[in-house]
Amino acid sequence: MKIASIHTRVVRVPYRRPFVISSGTSPELISVVVEIRTAEGVTGFGEASPMTAYTGETLAGLETALTQHAAPALVGRDPRDLAGAHTAMDAAIRGQRLAKAALDIALHDLVARAAGWPLHLLLGGGVRTSVPTAWVVGLGTLEEMAAEAADYAARGFTHIKVKGGEDSELDVRLVRLVREAVPAAVELCLDANEGYVPGTAARTVARLADAGLDFVEQPLPRWDLRGMAALRRGGAVRVMADESMQSLHDAMEIVRRGAADVLNIKILKVGGLHRARQIAALAEAAGLAVKLGTMPELGVATLAAAHLTAALPHATVPADLVGPLLVTEDPLAGEVFASAARTGHVDLPATAGLGHGVEALA
Repeated sequence: MKIASIHTRVVRVPYRRPFVISSGTSPELISVVVEIRTAEGVTGFGEASPMTAYTGETLAGLETALTQHAAPALVGRDPRDLAGAHTAMDAAIRGQRLAKAALDIALHDLVARAAGWPLHLLLGGGVRTSVPTAWVVGLGTLEEMAAEAADYAARGFTHIKVKGGEDSELDVRLVRLVREAVPAAVELCLDANEGYVPGTAARTVARLADAGLDFVEQPLPRWDLRGMAALRRGGAVRVMADESMQSLHDAMEIVRRGAADVLNIKILKVGGLHRARQIAALAEAAGLAVKLGTMPELGVATLAAAHLTAALPHATVPADLVGPLLVTEDPLAGEVFASAARTGHVDLPATAGLGHGVEALA
């Protein structure tokens, strides 16, 4: 097989309510959908979502990186040569992991379709076919956030993540409210998005633990691995790395410094499924758990995360497969995620590839 052409389109879908984290607000989810076609007529689809408040990457920059640099480097190549594809893209343009992730996902989708396999089999396994997802509560009033957490816990979500990081005092109050509102068996995570001050973070995390927190995600700035390691040694709660972990090299440094108990692997953030699997293997060798995170994105990239979760025994922290549930309607894979908001689980399609419905997109 040879790659004959690569096409892109932009999809915009409003959030049900603006998605708010400590670094910014997004009123709509914007994704670039990539289609790779071979000379033999096989197609595969990928996706990347430039949430500028989180990644610093813009839609215009993503489109330029895709259409003028990364995609041309793949035309004429065998789509099954996934490692070679990354070597070619890296030679064509430095960084630009979102663009490379969109193409990487499309290559995986295409190869799995050509083989007639669901993607998780191509990724090496099927540890689980029904993938539990966390629910992610964006910033709002404490009462609104606690009520939303309670609602989704009642639906069957066993892991709730609440956003914080703007005010540590409010975060402690929030965790108390949420812990009182959800069953004791529900795991509770607070994502500070780098919001805490190094000098006071240890006291804050200790108070959050007393309030009933189980996980704290990226409490400190991404560069402060020494501080993250100190929090982890404190043992009050499990420490998860997100913004600190942008690449395989970052993951190696986190392992070396003992800076996290869990690595949050976002497929778009690290450059695709190929790179995500490398990071997951490193985490497994170091005895760390992983979870698959979200930017958020729509159904194509979210399905990629679900399939990878299904292939990793140590993906023991529920994934954030919520992008399609946060928007008014997901035109890429809405059917797949229709029941997830009621059950807290994503049932993987048994069809070849990712199992999306992009071809039906007008």
